[in-house]
Amino acid sequence: MAKQTEYLTDYPIAFAAALCFIVSWALTGPLFDFGEVWKFILVAVTSIVTFLMAFLIQNTQSRTRPALQLKIDELIRSTGGAHNVRLTLKDMSLEEIETFRTHYENLAVTAREKLRRGQADTSIPAITIG
Repeated sequence: MAKQTEYLTDYPIAFAAALCFIVSWALTGPLFDFGEVWKFILVAVTSIVTFLMAFLIQNTQSRTRPALQLKIDELIRSTGGAHNVRLTLKDMSLEEIETFRTHYENLAVTAREKLRRGQADTSIPAITIG
């Protein structure tokens, strides 16, 4: 049911339906004298939809995050010259990850300097973690 709802709410028609609900609600205000029940309907509906959408978003992320990680792992694994140690970055300590991050920031600085001098920004040596 969550997958089907995710699929349906991914289209502009879902936004259009929500917009139609809000416009209809606003237009019926004078009919109900802008009373408490009239206000309560919008508050109740939006609260329920927001509550359910939070779980739907979590469900979607719980499915897509591992799939995305596998795709990235496959790209690393299949790229010549890539270091397969990157496949387990999520299992490394924060200190090891920080070492990689610092190294890649330094690579970017070096690459920009090379480009400014008219040189290629590739073939920069990789980092090793002991």
